[in-house]
Formats: sequence, C-alpha cells, structure tokens
Amino acid sequence: MQPNQVSVSVAELEEGLKVLDSSISLINWRLKPSSKRRLHLDILALCTRLRPVVMIDYGGKMPELQYCLSSLLQLSQKESPIFEHIRVMVIQDMIYLIHLTELAHHVRSTFNSETQLLFVDLEHESPEMITQIEKNQLAMQLKSIQKFFLTVFPSDGMNNPLPSPEAKCLDNNNESTSQHVHSLSTECIDLSNCMDNTEVTLPTLNGWLLGYPVVYLFGKEHIADAIYNLSTKYLHIFQVFVSRRNSTLKKGTQPEELLSFSVPYGLSMRGNNEQWAETFLAHMRAKWERCANVWKSLNMEVSECHPQAIVL
Repeated sequence: MQPNQVSVSVAELEEGLKVLDSSISLINWRLKPSSKRRLHLDILALCTRLRPVVMIDYGGKMPELQYCLSSLLQLSQKESPIFEHIRVMVIQDMIYLIHLTELAHHVRSTFNSETQLLFVDLEHESPEMITQIEKNQLAMQLKSIQKFFLTVFPSDGMNNPLPSPEAKCLDNNNESTSQHVHSLSTECIDLSNCMDNTEVTLPTLNGWLLGYPVVYLFGKEHIADAIYNLSTKYLHIFQVFVSRRNSTLKKGTQPEELLSFSVPYGLSMRGNNEQWAETFLAHMRAKWERCANVWKSLNMEVSECHPQAIVL
C-alpha cells in the first residue's frame, strides 16, 4: 500500500458514524439534523484524508461547543479506530477538527511550496494577486506561522505524527492543564497564540488551514477595508462536491458540499479553467483516488455571486 493510501473501508466508516451518533446522544448534544449531517460529512472527509482541517461553525457557541466536541471525540475514540488521528484544535474563538497525519502533510507541502498557494491582496480597492510573496510582509508572516505549525505537527514520522510539547492542551473546563500533548490525549490543542507578533488575521490563517488554493491577505488594521473591498465586487464561488459510495445513510449518495471558497470575479474570469483552479482540482482528485472505495465522485462547480455584504 502507498504511504498516503487510505485503507479505511466503507463498513468501518459506517460503524464509526453509528458510534458518533451514539456518543452524541450520550453527551446530550442537541444537534439540528442539518448540523448532524454536516458533522458526518466533516468526519468522513477527515477520516479519508480528503481534508486536513474542518472548521466547526455549527452546533453551538464557545466554550460549550468545545466541551461537546472534546467529549464526543473522547467517547468515540474508545469505540472506533477511525477516530484515532482526529483531534480538536482551538485558535482564539475558532474551533476545528483536524487529522494529525493529513495536517502534518498539508503544513509541510505548503511550507515547502509543493502545493500551490495564491494570495489576494484585499487592502486596496482593486484586489490583486500577489505573485512575489517574499516581497510581501504579511505573506512572509504567514510563512513564519507555517513554520511554527511544522514544529507542532512534525512532518517526520508521517504514519503517526503527534503534536509536539509546544502545543498547549486545554481540558474540558477550558483551563490550561499541561504543556504536553500525549499520544492518546483527546484534549484540545490550543494554538491561539500562533499569530502573536504578526498582522495576520484569522481569515487568512483559515484560508490556508482549510486547504483553499486562494487566500485573502490583509492586516489587522485593514479589516474594514478588506470587508468593503470584497463586498463591492462580483465574486466567483468555487464549490467542491462529493457523493458517498454504497452508503446506507439517508441521502448518502446525493452530492454534498465538501468545501467552498470565493475569488473576485476579475481575478478568476476563466472560472474552473484558471490554471490554479485546474491544479487545485487535480490535487483534490488525487486525494479522492486514494479513497475511491468510499467516495463515488468529486466535482467542482463555479457560480457567480453579486456584490453583497461580506463577513470576514
């Protein structure tokens, strides 16, 4: 088997989702049906390593959401091996689920420029692509954050990467308890300080962490400018859809949105025929091929969005 081949079977994933649902009931987490379906998809995307990180912006607010996710993962890991490499990560007021191995691979490949990453400067009224990141202070600061992530999620020992002692753990009461992350720990990995002494904003960090090929770049003092400059532009919305193979779950074979991101229309006039879009889709399809026993299809669609209020 190839080092990055995903060996988990449909049956194992189906059983894992049953464990997940049972754990949700045990902790009395009252998820809406749409939120539960989204959680199922996010877990499957992580376990099959289609995505290194998913952001959980449903199911409640912090710190209760952190408690629910940590409790859920702790219970689920006791009953199913598919959750072995899944962890909860917190950065400021955002919470994520991560796959340790895939995140380590993602950090290494983007830091070493093995994976193409483009930046859109939103600080000026006419957004433009940044082609020389070494001459852009914000882009280089993001590079330093990526370097920090390399120390937290080392790229050596890719079969079982574990967060380094530099990642602080939080217990379910949201208090610092240890400077070490143990191999079997299900406590949250808190990297809230990763942007200290930089002007990098959460939207920029999220764009990179969530695996988007185009990342919005603007400093903390230019958030209002970025919101205005993006809200007044036509956008292309790029959506990647997947459908599950041989799923016994209700509506399991219907296409579901795996991820989506936007790009100003003027910088993506050729839609999915842009070179970077073709490269990104090829990258996602290469991931899909590793787990084609689980996913029936993976496609990308592009739609136009008229100017409207944007929240960053």
